[in-house]
Amino acid sequence: MTTYYFWISLAVLLIAFLLSAFRILREYERGVVFMLGRFYRVKGPGLIVIIPIVQQMVKVDLRIRVLDIPTQDVISRDNVSVKVNAVLYFRVIDAQKAVVNVEDFFAATSQLSQTTLRSVLGKHELDEMLASRDELNRDIQEILDDQTDSWGIKVSNVEIKHVDLDETMVRVIARQAEAERIRRAKVIHANGEKEAAQVLLEAARTLSEQPQALQLRYLQTLTEVANDRSSTIVFPLPMDLLKGFLKPGETDK
Repeated sequence: MTTYYFWISLAVLLIAFLLSAFRILREYERGVVFMLGRFYRVKGPGLIVIIPIVQQMVKVDLRIRVLDIPTQDVISRDNVSVKVNAVLYFRVIDAQKAVVNVEDFFAATSQLSQTTLRSVLGKHELDEMLASRDELNRDIQEILDDQTDSWGIKVSNVEIKHVDLDETMVRVIARQAEAERIRRAKVIHANGEKEAAQVLLEAARTLSEQPQALQLRYLQTLTEVANDRSSTIVFPLPMDLLKGFLKPGETDK
């Protein structure tokens, strides 16, 4: 009877041992297999067989991961202190490197992204941080992608989310924006005065070259004044205007 239970237990252990050798990996998963501590191969997806005790497997997810970079204190090139946070998108493209070359690729990428964010933004002025985010995102992404290549990591995108200023700097920027608007308004007004002066100069030249045009303008002015409620109108009549109505030689009389 004891022998019977022994063989039953042995069969159960053997079945459990064999079942533990079969693993199923999803489409986005890969298994890095080590044999007696040495790298053997990368397996998956689908059904794979692992020899218990002799082989060990580390599962790696190949999907894109989102890493929220914590808020960093950054001092810009023009000595302005700001708080910046960002979001990073990356994925594993080489499961072997991600397991063998770095202990924890997620933590390593997080720390590297924080230092890179401070380093890159510290080389730019505040105006560039606020107005040229696309260029800064691209610069940070290229640096991270280059440094994480040996870890089997592909950084696909970096987005700066917020650039926070203290209240003093917000007021300074508001005054600067107001001064810029006033400057633009003055420039527009000056350009308008310049254009108006040029138009008046051309009109004066036309009137001086065409006496008939000056006479029409004179008559138009009389019409406008006649609409006034004043009962008596004293209007000077230059003799030059009568040249168009008189015969040659009559103005000399």
